[in-house]
Amino acid sequence: MIDEYADVTWERELDALFLCIGHRFGRADLRRRMRDYVRGLLAPVGRKNGWQLAEFAGHRTPDGFQRLLNAASWDADDVRDDLQAYVAERLGEDGGVLVIDDTGFVKKGTTSAGVQRQYSGTAGRTENCQIGVFAAYATTRGRALVDRELYLPKSWTDDRERCRAAKVPDERAFATKGQLAKRLVLRALASDLPLAWVAADAAYGQEGRFRRLIEQSGLGYVLAVPKSQQVFGPRIDHLFAQAPDEAWETISCGDGAKGPRLYHWAALELPTVAEFDYQGDTPVRRRRALARRSISKPDEIAYFLAYAPRETTVADLVRVAGTRWQIEECFQAAKNECGLDQYEVRRYVGWYRHITLAMLAHAYLAVMATDAAEKGAAETLPAPWHRSPWQKSAGSWRFAPARTAKPAGRFARTP
Repeated sequence: MIDEYADVTWERELDALFLCIGHRFGRADLRRRMRDYVRGLLAPVGRKNGWQLAEFAGHRTPDGFQRLLNAASWDADDVRDDLQAYVAERLGEDGGVLVIDDTGFVKKGTTSAGVQRQYSGTAGRTENCQIGVFAAYATTRGRALVDRELYLPKSWTDDRERCRAAKVPDERAFATKGQLAKRLVLRALASDLPLAWVAADAAYGQEGRFRRLIEQSGLGYVLAVPKSQQVFGPRIDHLFAQAPDEAWETISCGDGAKGPRLYHWAALELPTVAEFDYQGDTPVRRRRALARRSISKPDEIAYFLAYAPRETTVADLVRVAGTRWQIEECFQAAKNECGLDQYEVRRYVGWYRHITLAMLAHAYLAVMATDAAEKGAAETLPAPWHRSPWQKSAGSWRFAPARTAKPAGRFARTP
């Protein structure tokens, strides 16, 4: 009886979600095909390619799904907007964090849009692959992927005939991953998602224009940077090499599979230099540099730049830094549970459509797992969703605080 009730609850939520996005698909047969496709992505199908999804849906061939992804009339960006509204309503909180990262999709051949031999962090080496830049939204209630952009290398954007063959729009020019990340942030700001923070790894954190965009938007950030990152002159690792033993504090950046993730953290206050950091003559925001040192391996140190309201504590910044791993959880879950990486489309529009529907399926699972956990009923989740991985004041050190940059100063305890 419990499983039967849970099945009905999950089915009712999925139908409500389909109703929310159904108006994006103009014909009844197209709406049915979309529903069959998403249900297949959520189902225990061995490999979620066209043939196996069609077989699960009871279709004789995958032709209908191929038309859905490549030729039918609907806009994946409209569905993305509905997805963001859904996540905002069901997982949104005022302290929400937008996490930016990219992931690779290993592919064969040379005709899939954006494919080339390039480094993939997913594979940990250079592979023939596509790279997607993604945004995840994370709160204390849950996390879900909410936006995506396909990275097109110059080998593609410099070859317009190749782009046209893959149905890449003529207006799509080359954009770095950092520029794609800026688009994701701007779209999130225009969405219903309640945002306070942006987090990202060093590939994005080291870009000054990316940081500047976030600062001007009024959001805070905690962004990883490489140890060679210059901070008003000196390298960031050289600054923290001056930190006395008492500068390091043990703080948890969130719970992991084995409990609190404890590290030694040190914080260094940086100059307040921008006009938008002030209200009149009163500084309302400040910048800091952070260092995270492994307790068991003290030579392993990661570095961050942070920007936040002045009342923000170091523990708050550490918490935001700790949310960055949640997009990795989203990637793993969306690939394992929703077939994010199991598509067989080659065209540009097909990539966006499959990825968007897989993100929709992933968001649905995230919402349902959150609802179950909040109701204390996680044990009632029906298969296959029970496998989803969602079940589950410190001071700082001051560095030349002033409106204009000054040479690095001594570490000194501040409130």
